[in-house]
Amino acid sequence: MVIALLLIILISLSFDLGVFTGGYKDKLSLKQSIKRSLSWFLLGLLSVVAMFFLIPHIHEIHNLNGLVEYQKLYGPSFKLNDDYEASLRSFQWSSVGAYFSGFLLEYALSVDNLFVMILVFKSFKVKEHNERKILVYGIVGAMLMRFLFVFLGSAAIQEFHWVLYLFGALLIYSGVKLLFDSEDDEFDPNDHIVMKTLKRLFPVSSVSQDRGHFFVRENGKLHVTTLFVVLLVIELTDVVFAIDSVPAVFGVTRDPYLVFFSNIFAILGLRSLYFLVGHGIDKFWALQYGLAIILVFIGGKMIFEDHFHAWGFNHFHNLLVIVSLLAGSLLFSVWKPQNK
Repeated sequence: MVIALLLIILISLSFDLGVFTGGYKDKLSLKQSIKRSLSWFLLGLLSVVAMFFLIPHIHEIHNLNGLVEYQKLYGPSFKLNDDYEASLRSFQWSSVGAYFSGFLLEYALSVDNLFVMILVFKSFKVKEHNERKILVYGIVGAMLMRFLFVFLGSAAIQEFHWVLYLFGALLIYSGVKLLFDSEDDEFDPNDHIVMKTLKRLFPVSSVSQDRGHFFVRENGKLHVTTLFVVLLVIELTDVVFAIDSVPAVFGVTRDPYLVFFSNIFAILGLRSLYFLVGHGIDKFWALQYGLAIILVFIGGKMIFEDHFHAWGFNHFHNLLVIVSLLAGSLLFSVWKPQNK
């Protein structure tokens, strides 16, 4: 079952990136980017429905003992009683609520990730055709980073419960930082830690980016190009966002499959969303603040998890908070547009 889902994801990713058709070289128009972004978002919503039926099979739950073992591993997120069918339905609906919350949260964080990518490209003055080339590497890197962090994070939580508190503190820090950070339009690429480190290790060529190479030979000596530096910066941002986003979904559910698939289905279509952001979706400036409050909320929930359970707080309350904050920040952006 898991292998079948991974194959669907791999095929979908290949189609979106145009790896086998050379479509990654094409720039999408506003109309194309809207249509494709909506299509990928609808696929994500369909995956929510699919998860309702698939999640018991993924965990090989066939009886009440299977549900009991699940709660021991991942916490009391659903009502469990002597009626297997009723307990199974409670488990499925609880999983759907957690999955949908994680999907929406990761989708919003993906938009924020794209803002950073655009800033990096702009700061390094990357040519448009090279942007599209590096974007492919960036999306693949984002998926690999999340795969790695999800299963490492899940193993750490199972072995050391205090890791949840560490994740919670990290999310609160990230949320507060995002709340008070502003985009640095005067960012100097020569001051970036990756550029400084590479200059110590390798000669960095000043060859024009038009050639699109990551490495060149000058006077018989191998040089890295500025384009290679940009690629490393983009991959570094993938690591940073994985560090933020994976703990965020673990704050919603500890089930590694729900965390992983909500991450991946949110990332599918990131290329189409990139062009949509470039066409002006960045006018939703308040999204940054909505995300910041969500991260602080989830971080606090992870630290005070027992209290939230005692108050009867469940996955659907999570979903309500996340949807309200995301919708509120988008509507506020429309109501109070910024001039810049």
